[in-house]
Amino acid sequence: MCIGIPMQVIESDGLLSRCAARDGEHSIDTSLVGPLQPGQWIMVFLGSAREVITAETAQITLNALAALELAMRGETDIDHLFADLIDREPELPAHLRTHEKTA
Repeated sequence: MCIGIPMQVIESDGLLSRCAARDGEHSIDTSLVGPLQPGQWIMVFLGSAREVITAETAQITLNALAALELAMRGETDIDHLFADLIDREPELPAHLRTHEKTA
């Protein structure tokens, strides 16, 4: 399984950006997403930006990664990290909704 890591752009020079992540700063290849501005968020995999994302998406993903780390240590108090999922029914992606069976 591949896991993207949200990072925030600190500075950008052409197709290379210095970005902040939970574990420090990284030099990221941005050739797949194009030039970026400081403050923008990107999803990074193997040192390369794969997608420009919103701050909200970055926070949701960072929370999920924090929950994963806690679960791997045996912690069970992680519901607060999934506030966007608690007390609601799961939703199918739009492309699957058209294929729902009618009963």
